[in-house]
Amino acid sequence: MLQDKLGTFRVESAGLGALVDHPVDETAATIASRHGVSVEGHKARQFVPELGEKADLILVMEPEHKQKIAESSPHLSGKIMLFDHWTKREGIPDPFRRSEEFHQLVFEMIDAAAEGWARKLAPNGKKHDV
Repeated sequence: MLQDKLGTFRVESAGLGALVDHPVDETAATIASRHGVSVEGHKARQFVPELGEKADLILVMEPEHKQKIAESSPHLSGKIMLFDHWTKREGIPDPFRRSEEFHQLVFEMIDAAAEGWARKLAPNGKKHDV
């Protein structure tokens, strides 16, 4: 969703407890599809410091994720922020194995957070090349 809002910025995804090479959770895929978001072909991968070193910004879903990355890779601390930094700044919970209603709520939180980052990184709704 963030990639779509930012255009040519490169956005990648990795998890701290990822089920490596697995597709998106079926319920999450259903909710995304209802909103016109395709997750087809997405495969989970594990976050490793090398990914963070290549990134200009590391967005995490939960405060604990920020702490875990900073503890294992202190040199990345300065570029880690919560994905919902421009909305609630509380973190976005993992909906894995939760109800469809909870997945919908998380989808809305992610969409709002992505919109917040898009406004900051691509002001005036313009998609920029980087």
